[in-house]
Order: sequence, then structure tokens, then C-alpha cells
Amino acid sequence: MSDPIRIQFVCLGNICRSPLAKVVFRDKVEEAGLQEHFKIASSGTGSWHIGDTADDRMRETAQRNDLSLEEHRASQFEAADLERFDHIFVMDKSNLNDVLHLDEDDEYGGKVRLFREFDPEPDDYQVPDPYHGGRKGFERVYDIVERTSDMLLHRLVDEYDLEEHVRNPSK
Repeated sequence: MSDPIRIQFVCLGNICRSPLAKVVFRDKVEEAGLQEHFKIASSGTGSWHIGDTADDRMRETAQRNDLSLEEHRASQFEAADLERFDHIFVMDKSNLNDVLHLDEDDEYGGKVRLFREFDPEPDDYQVPDPYHGGRKGFERVYDIVERTSDMLLHRLVDEYDLEEHVRNPSK
């Protein structure tokens, strides 16, 4: 496999859900020894947080789970990302609509999916935005992202036939 699998996680402002998904998924990829097989990014559909750090509450949530969002700087999803990335995982239906709206020629819709399609407990298939809530909302998002990332990685390992490259296949 010469080119890495390019993954983009997308939420609204790129300061809560998608940066967390990026670091959680990257951590799982690294645990599996598959980092050379993936390029992982995140962005937001809105522009108002470009260049900002992750939300303090999400950084604290990540830190409590031995992850770091300190290097994160928010960026905005752009139409060119539809071509650049192999898989685009959006956090909610509004993000889905915003991303698909940029696909003017309807070429890339097959790449864009709700992240929670891979959640074993998908509820309404949306990762709730914790921005206007308290600590429990951020912890809930972490739990959702953690279990969904496990399933997503398993699915991509199968799809791209990477099982022989997994460091610890029993995990």
C-alpha cells in the first residue's frame, strides 16, 4: 500500500467533536501500529474558530483520558477536501448537509458519512455538540467517539485488508 488512507473528521467549529475524534482515532491507529497507513485530519464547516485551540473543556476531557489536544488549531472544511480525502466522517446531520452542499457535481457523496454509522449504540446517528453544556456532555462525547473509533478502525482494517499489518490483532 503506497498511499495512506486519508481520513477527515468534521464538526461545526472544529474545536470540540472532530478534534477529539482525530486524536482518539489516531491513538487507536498508533496502538495498532498502523500509523503509516493513515493520514488523519479534522475540520469544521464554520469559519469563526479558524486558528483557535480546541475548547478548554474538550482539552480537559482529552487530558483526563491520556490524550492531548494542545497542538490542535481549528481549520475549515473546504470543497477541495472532498477530493483530497478518502473518507469524511461528519458528526451530525447538519455537518453532513453542509459538506454535501460543497459537492456541486455530486461526485463525492460516497465518501461522506455520519461518524456514528459505526457506533454499536448509534442512537440518532449524531454526535451531540457539547459546546453549550457542562462536563457530562463532553464526557458523553468522549465515550461515543471512543467506541465508534474502535469500530471504524476495525471496518477500515477489513476494507483495506490491513489485518496482517496490525501490531496486536486481538485488540
